[in-house]
Amino acid sequence: MARLPLPDPKNIAEISNKLRDGTRRTLERAPALGDLGLFFIEKKWFFIAMFVGFLVMQITPSVPVPGSSHPVLTDKGLIILAMTIMATILFITEPIPLPTVALLIIVGQVLLLGINSTVVAKSIMSDSVLFIMGSLMLAVAVVKQKLDKRIAHVIVSITGPKTVNICFGISAVSGLLASVIGEHTVAAMMLPVAITLITLTSDDPKQVRNLAAVLLFSISYGASVAGIGTPSGGARNAIMIGYWQEFFPGIPEYVVSYIDWMIYCYPVFLVQLPFVTMILLFTFKPEYSNLSRAVVKLRHQIEEEGPMKNTDWVAIGIFFLTFLGWIFFSAELGLGTIALIGAIAFLVIGLVRWEDINSGVNWGVVLLYGAAISLGIQMKDTGAAAWLADNFMTVLKPIGADAGIMLVAAVSILTTAATNMMSNGAAVAVLAPITLDMAKSAGESPLIMGYVTAVSSAFAYLTVIGTPACTIVYSSGYLKTTDFLKVGYRMVIMSTIILLITSVTYWPWLAS
Repeated sequence: MARLPLPDPKNIAEISNKLRDGTRRTLERAPALGDLGLFFIEKKWFFIAMFVGFLVMQITPSVPVPGSSHPVLTDKGLIILAMTIMATILFITEPIPLPTVALLIIVGQVLLLGINSTVVAKSIMSDSVLFIMGSLMLAVAVVKQKLDKRIAHVIVSITGPKTVNICFGISAVSGLLASVIGEHTVAAMMLPVAITLITLTSDDPKQVRNLAAVLLFSISYGASVAGIGTPSGGARNAIMIGYWQEFFPGIPEYVVSYIDWMIYCYPVFLVQLPFVTMILLFTFKPEYSNLSRAVVKLRHQIEEEGPMKNTDWVAIGIFFLTFLGWIFFSAELGLGTIALIGAIAFLVIGLVRWEDINSGVNWGVVLLYGAAISLGIQMKDTGAAAWLADNFMTVLKPIGADAGIMLVAAVSILTTAATNMMSNGAAVAVLAPITLDMAKSAGESPLIMGYVTAVSSAFAYLTVIGTPACTIVYSSGYLKTTDFLKVGYRMVIMSTIILLITSVTYWPWLAS
């Protein structure tokens, strides 16, 4: 049976064009406008984004007040804020291919900020980007060996063929793994499993549009809600532990161990897990309530392939060693380097060809994520992120949101907004010093406020670039950028409510 390549080798421009059939049909009804008029209608959001960015850059930056501790918005900070707003509009409306937005971010840093192009290039090709690239290459290798079918078979053997059970099973497996080894690793491992179930259900992506969304989001959101569970679940957690030790040296209360973190945060992950499946099924309503057809095909295909071959065991061995490398050596070598070593091993042994890698990896997604990280770095370095945080709290003071549960809600909202525009690690790195100081000033617990900041940084449900897990599932070609908004705001509401309840009940009880 013909299979959809993983990730979809079609470039994002082609995907975007198909997803905008309705717009094109509208344009076809207005031939009198001419080619130029049609062009402007089709690209209207591009020009709107550019105009909004131009208006933002006309604002006069703040003048530093002597003796004031408030951050100011510098010229460069204003420019990067305008670039962020423009990029966000383009990410959501998609009037141009998303890799083109990445290229605009790169060029904008050189032309508008005056940053040397070599410096910009270095900020793009970080270890996180190498990891995304290596993970996608490993995913292609796993599909080539057809190991994804066997993993999928194990999951459905436990859950049964009902779609709701399979979705929960995928979320649970993704979550349990992501709470230990990081969500990006898990997303790379589980993506081929979801693609296998989707393609065995139907060869036509249009016939399984909602089913694909549910299965793919089960991976990314299951991993996202679990990343808060342990210190090793994400860089943001380790960053927060470091801040506690730096801000409150020698105070035992702020020396948080691995087990301490799990006691505080693992229940928050477990409570969210069933809600993930409920929200996804309510939002997308899968075309198939039972995947018996796919399960039967999967069983037949595995039976036809027979027992595991030597090459299968070699492939499993390479992936397992790569997995161990991520756990034990990532601090020294970096996640990206280890992922590339695993991909190189597959290529050298001959288990996958470069032609397979070249056609299977969506290189535009790699470029997109790299540019997004670079933009987040500039948000931090120019002080724009700190300025936004300070002004956000200034606005909330008159309505009494500077203490108690209202302060917790404000910090959560602020962190959620930041983490959807930059990496969660960067969001915590920028905001944690501010939120810890706010807690001290308001007479609130800096320990609880730190947990609020770290947990809220996992609520990056709204954008493709919110987390590597979101970027990886988007690379399959089944999802639109608007899908993340459609389901993401529901996820944000659910996670925020659970966080607020936890912050006023469970965490104070533990701290007492």
